[in-house]
Amino acid sequence: MEIKLPYIPERPSKPRENGLTMMMDKGLSIRDAENFIETCSGYTDLVKLGFGTAVVTGNILETKIRLYQEAKVKVYLGGTLFEAFAIRGMVDDYLKLIDKLKLDTAEISDGSMYMPHQQKLDYIRKLSAHVTVLSEVGSKQKGVEIPDDIWIEMMKTELATGSWKVIAEARESGTVGIYHNDGSANEELISHITGKIESGKILWEAPTGKQQVWFVKLLGAGANLGNIAPVDVIPLECLRLGLRGDTFFDFLPAALKEYRPESDKYRNI
Repeated sequence: MEIKLPYIPERPSKPRENGLTMMMDKGLSIRDAENFIETCSGYTDLVKLGFGTAVVTGNILETKIRLYQEAKVKVYLGGTLFEAFAIRGMVDDYLKLIDKLKLDTAEISDGSMYMPHQQKLDYIRKLSAHVTVLSEVGSKQKGVEIPDDIWIEMMKTELATGSWKVIAEARESGTVGIYHNDGSANEELISHITGKIESGKILWEAPTGKQQVWFVKLLGAGANLGNIAPVDVIPLECLRLGLRGDTFFDFLPAALKEYRPESDKYRNI
């Protein structure tokens, strides 16, 4: 049954360029994946098989990939696995693995290891000739500070080299990269990035509910958000549509915003 309400943000149909939701699969079973697809595939654009879980869950890997792809969801291996191949000088073997798994998307990152940026660009150029590439910017290590202008320059050059989207690093903990140690957004850094790069080209990792609310309020329903837990995909879609308390008034016309529950309205009751 379809329920219609006015003043709901319009969401483009899949495949789309903006308003992307990337779910992080950290080892779902076949049955879990099937259940997820039944309820959430319409709201999910990408599934990342997190970090190196593809190695550990290899016995069900190809089946899960097929299920996601049949549900019109792009699926790719976590960037940490790419780095595990790269540090061993096995990027050609990584390409063979992608081909064997019939993947059309790949992530290139350097968050766990040091990689000269020119080498990373060479990898982006090489892989983008075969698949859609997302490249991740930012370190996974606490205490590694990247100046704002370097963040921006790396994002620009990676997009120019062949990345479809650049991913702003946060880890699955949401406490590094674009966030402070307490999980709050690094507003100065994010403001500098969005001032120089089209927000639709960036996929912001936002694993916690507060981070998702913050980005939807900042960028609207069209924010590209990633590292979303399977159980949070539908709650996130509700945030995008103003169907949760956190964004309830964000998309309503001014006349209806008069009904905000401000404390002084209760003084004469």
